[in-house]
Amino acid sequence: MDIEASFDMFEDELDILEIIEFGFPKRIYIRNNPLEDLDELTFFKRFRLYKTTVIELMRVLQPDLEYPNELNNSVSPVNQFLTCLRVYATGGHLSSVADFTQMDTSTVSRIVQKVSMCLVRLAPRYIKMPVAHEFRRKQTKFYNIARLPRVLGVVDGTQIRIQSPGGEDAEIFRNRKSYFSINTQVICDADLKFINLVASWPGSSHDSTIFNNSNVCTRFERGEFANGILLGDSGYPLKNFLLTPLRNPNNREQNLYNEALIRTRVTIERAIGVWKRRFPILAYGSRLKVETTLYIITATAVLHNIAREMNEPEPPQGDEISINELDYLIDIGQLQDVNINNISNNTQQQF
Repeated sequence: MDIEASFDMFEDELDILEIIEFGFPKRIYIRNNPLEDLDELTFFKRFRLYKTTVIELMRVLQPDLEYPNELNNSVSPVNQFLTCLRVYATGGHLSSVADFTQMDTSTVSRIVQKVSMCLVRLAPRYIKMPVAHEFRRKQTKFYNIARLPRVLGVVDGTQIRIQSPGGEDAEIFRNRKSYFSINTQVICDADLKFINLVASWPGSSHDSTIFNNSNVCTRFERGEFANGILLGDSGYPLKNFLLTPLRNPNNREQNLYNEALIRTRVTIERAIGVWKRRFPILAYGSRLKVETTLYIITATAVLHNIAREMNEPEPPQGDEISINELDYLIDIGQLQDVNINNISNNTQQQF
């Protein structure tokens, strides 16, 4: 899917379809202004970013979120962004967010799609592999973890839950743990920032298949990263630029190598955990279309990196989210019985 080429056409189609289906929208007044009405901690808990970060982002996003005329300016750009953040924060419960904003669920869905697409546009700026003058600094930070030299990043795949997309190809989205998902490849640096992301493969795809077909693999094969290397787990193929654990270490040196690799690889597990705890929709699963979910995955990764750059801590979870349940979902990927209705009801109260 050529995301960049389809943005403008897709947004125009969304506006036209909205007018055809619903007519020119009524002006909607949200009853409060969270930026003004909420204290910093409450705002941070509910929207997952500090106010200052939201304000800075709005300077970039506002032109793309404004409607071309007053007749179609029913929801302000900042409230579109906050509505989208709230959906990211609550596991994708559109009806609960819609109740608060006095919008139809379909309108919230379109806002999430539009805002997410705008954030995806920022991905080349915030999710990128290091360039030559950054190599030494990146490698030094990894070396300081467990004395492994030349490491530029750590790669892994993480499953992002989705609803069954239906149709003849639905089963290719079912992963080995038997739920439907997008298998997303991420590479992080030592600061827990994502430097590469591939969110386009169905859940049944193997991590090694995704990596071998990725642009970043081709770039390493071409030698674009000098002597830099990546670290992966045993699911990845051993390459001259991709180190994996030894399966049967039989001496002290090999054991030390495995130990150093495992200690350094923890970085990617931490990055994924921080990302999913900041935006629980990634753990609980998206109830939106697959295409929208792909935008959400990249959009939240962009916001994760921005939060890391702004030195934002992990936000506390809202009362609508069970911390133990969320952590279990992040670690295991599924629960036997997730009480979705309870989460949805609490979400409405906590907006």
